Amino acid sequence: MITKESLQFLEDLKANNNRDWFLANKKRYDIYKKGYHQLISDLLEVMKPKDSSLELLEVKNCTFKINRDIRFSKDKSPYKTHMGIWLRSGSSHAEAPGYYVHIEKDKSFIGGGIYCPMPDQIQKIRKECNFFLDDLQAIVNNPEFAATYGNLNRDENTTLKNPPRGYEKDNPAIEYLKLKSYTATAPISNSELTNSNFVEKISQQLLILKPLNDFINRALNSED
Repeated sequence: MITKESLQFLEDLKANNNRDWFLANKKRYDIYKKGYHQLISDLLEVMKPKDSSLELLEVKNCTFKINRDIRFSKDKSPYKTHMGIWLRSGSSHAEAPGYYVHIEKDKSFIGGGIYCPMPDQIQKIRKECNFFLDDLQAIVNNPEFAATYGNLNRDENTTLKNPPRGYEKDNPAIEYLKLKSYTATAPISNSELTNSNFVEKISQQLLILKPLNDFINRALNSED
C-alpha cells in the first residue's frame, strides 16, 4: 500500500516545486523514497513467481529519479510530482514491453505493453500482428482483459492516419497495424491507493497484460 504521508509529500511538492523547499523537506523525501522502494519490492515479490521474465529485476531497475530532465522542456520545474514504477519484462532489446504503475492524485493508472518502439521494432511487431492476428485478438478479447483495459490504447498521437507502408487498408489486422504504440491502461482511484490490498489487486490487474507483453517479446525476438 501507499501511505497517506507519501501522497501528501507529492501534493506538497507539486505546490512547492523548487529546490529550496525540497532541501528543507529532505527528511520527508527520504521517508517517501523508502516507501517507494518498499512498494516496488512488494510488487516484485508478488509478480515474479507469476512472470518469470521479471526474475532478474531488482528494485533499482524499476525506479525513476525524482529530478526532471529540463534541458529541452519549457517547464523548468525541477522535480517530478508523481511516483512511477516500470517493471521491464525479459528481452534482449533495450526497448522492451513491461508493466507500469503511475501514482498521482486524480491521475493514477496502471498499464503495460510497449510505448513508441524504434522503427525496426515496430516493423517486427506489425509483422507479428499481420501473421498472428488470431493470437492478438485472443489476448484483447479475453474477458479479463476487456473488463480491465477495454482494448489497446488508441488516440491521434499513437495511431497512423493511413496504413503503414507495405500494408493495404483492407488488411484484417489494419486497426493494429496502424498503431505506433502497443499499450493498454486502466485508471486507479484515489481510494485504492491506500487500501491494504493495493499490491495484490494491482498485481492481478497488471498480470492480465502478461500475454500482451509475451506477444510483443515474441515479435521482438523473432528473426528478420
